[in-house]
Amino acid sequence: MLGQKSMYAEECFAGNFIGTDFGITQDLTNKLPDEWRAFNKEFIPVFLSANPNKTKIGAGLACGALWTVSKGIQKGDVVLCPDGTGKYRVGEVNGNYYYKPGGNLFHRRPVTWSDVIIERSDMSEGLQNSAGVPLTVVVTNYQDEIENLIGNKKSNMPVIVGGEVIEDVSSFALEKHLEDFLVENWSQTELGRDYDIYKEDGEPFGKQYPTDTGPLDILAISKDKKHLLVVELKKGRASDTVVGQILRYMGFVQDELAEANQTVLGVIIAHEDDQKIRRALSMTPNIIFYKFKVSFKLEKIRDK
Repeated sequence: MLGQKSMYAEECFAGNFIGTDFGITQDLTNKLPDEWRAFNKEFIPVFLSANPNKTKIGAGLACGALWTVSKGIQKGDVVLCPDGTGKYRVGEVNGNYYYKPGGNLFHRRPVTWSDVIIERSDMSEGLQNSAGVPLTVVVTNYQDEIENLIGNKKSNMPVIVGGEVIEDVSSFALEKHLEDFLVENWSQTELGRDYDIYKEDGEPFGKQYPTDTGPLDILAISKDKKHLLVVELKKGRASDTVVGQILRYMGFVQDELAEANQTVLGVIIAHEDDQKIRRALSMTPNIIFYKFKVSFKLEKIRDK
């Protein structure tokens, strides 16, 4: 995304570049290691020094995105950038990092923009979710779909989330709607009594929070700021897959985001009971398993 709410999109399209800033005003030409953790280790303190009101989570988001745009994206990679009107421009990165002091998004990469315009409505639900998350700077799990969209082709593709083929598509659809419902009605849920979905500068970064093993469904923080909560919906995946995934996400949050005084907890939500999940979680007390129920009520408007 080229600036908050794509505010610099037109400038980037006209100037043939993508970029970031995050308030780190120094040339990073010789400061971009091959591994993002090394970059974050050096620059998270720099970011926090310049932004003392930010959290470690916010600093990790900013520095991770800055490294990815400046170094992680390779020459020849394709980028999708929203234009602020529900459409995406397609570009190919054709050069290395350069610094442009005094301008907007001064940490830049040169890009050749194509004439292709992708309508968000033409994307699969999975690609929409991935491309629509704040600070998503490169999408790697939807290469075939993106190539089809660029070539104006439609294909019958399996439902894929985070690179995994969904086994139970009907469960995935139901639980994906649950994710949206949880986010929109969080304060009215049991989890919302003690936790808030993580926000940064008022923006909801807690949904589809980016990690080094894929985006986790919901990242929340307790109202007393002592606990970080990883919420993962089963969404049609195999039981062992979702348990392994939430443990990886919790490990990432513990290692990369949690402050010294914060603990990391987990929640798995499914639309039916699952003996395999309950068996696995009996050895992991920091993860709670919820089954959700859907109920409907008819309200009579008029008699015949």
